[in-house]
Amino acid sequence: MYRTRRRTMSSTTRKVVLGASALALAGGAFAVSTGMSSAGENCAGLDQALRQNLQFIAGQRAAPDAQSAARIANRQAVVDLINQRRAVADCTADVAAEVPGAQAGAAKPPAAARPPAANKPPAAANPPAASKPPAASKPPAAAKPPAGNAGAGTGEVVCKGSTVTLSGEAGAPFASSGTFPIGTTLKVTNLDNNKSITVKVETTSGSCALLNNAAFEQVREPGKFLIRRAVIERVG
Repeated sequence: MYRTRRRTMSSTTRKVVLGASALALAGGAFAVSTGMSSAGENCAGLDQALRQNLQFIAGQRAAPDAQSAARIANRQAVVDLINQRRAVADCTADVAAEVPGAQAGAAKPPAAARPPAANKPPAAANPPAASKPPAASKPPAAAKPPAGNAGAGTGEVVCKGSTVTLSGEAGAPFASSGTFPIGTTLKVTNLDNNKSITVKVETTSGSCALLNNAAFEQVREPGKFLIRRAVIERVG
């Protein structure tokens, strides 16, 4: 009977020891997963464990790699569990605020305001440019003589208001007239193009002055067979 009781007590003792060992192992495993020691529930230990896990998450966010998302998810689960235990232990420290970058998307502190730029002195006004003396008025340019037969003198204007057309006669430039005798020298100017020609009267006609084909060609405007604004001068 004594041996039986001894065996029974030994078996009970063995179960208690094994149960305590299993609990110790479980507590150690949780301590490893959370980063906390297996010491008693106190705010200092819980705060330290929370701080370490938040620092790890912040580091993964600062330099992410292909496995960072999974690591952050695992550590966030640990952070949630620690916060639950801190709430039960009535821990009030704001650990998250102590860890830079611990909260995703946390607003960055505002940059230090730059001191206002020193007011620059206004640029010195450029002195007004010295006013240039008015240019001396140039004398009017001498009127250019009309083109054609340059050098021919200016004579008496005759047959004012007369138009000039062509006689249709061939040969070198000459004129025909019913007003001036043969041999008279006339200067005919087309005011529409400022061209002129000096010719002699060689034949008679019923007009003040007619130009043959060669003479008319030198003072006419293209496509026109009548000079409406003509000046006829007798120069010899």
